[in-house]
Amino acid sequence: MKRSFNVLFRLALNSAITAAALFSQVSEGAEAKMPLVKIGTTVVKLEVAASDQEIERGLMYRTSLPEDQGMVFLFHPPRPVNFWMAHCFISLDMLFVKDGKVIKIFENVPPCHAKNERECPTYPAGPGIEVSEVVELAAGFAKRHNVKVGDPLSFDLPK
Repeated sequence: MKRSFNVLFRLALNSAITAAALFSQVSEGAEAKMPLVKIGTTVVKLEVAASDQEIERGLMYRTSLPEDQGMVFLFHPPRPVNFWMAHCFISLDMLFVKDGKVIKIFENVPPCHAKNERECPTYPAGPGIEVSEVVELAAGFAKRHNVKVGDPLSFDLPK
């Protein structure tokens, strides 16, 4: 796979924790604004992965993910991407988004336990899907909240 067109995720726990801490810091007594996404009537708090390093880290090494939290991966401008589950400990739902709408859903994607991470499957298999965002949520979220391809998502992200 060409790295420029495919995104490989999951590098280091300490960096993921650092990213999470950035969104929970308190500034001058006022709580920092947490990025959000509205999916149907459900609002989810997001961690943001925008840089190549943050995107590669993603949610690796996490042992849980609350129902009302997730991570958004930003691809501005949109580009074709593939995700994988190397170094992940939990199953996830992945919502591939373009132009504010869900264009593909991968549900209950399991962790990859291959000794060689290059043997982990990618989502999608083969060529990537062009997206502007990918939202990762706790496994089963899409089914529990009746999320379907074509559903709109509205993001409230920091500028």
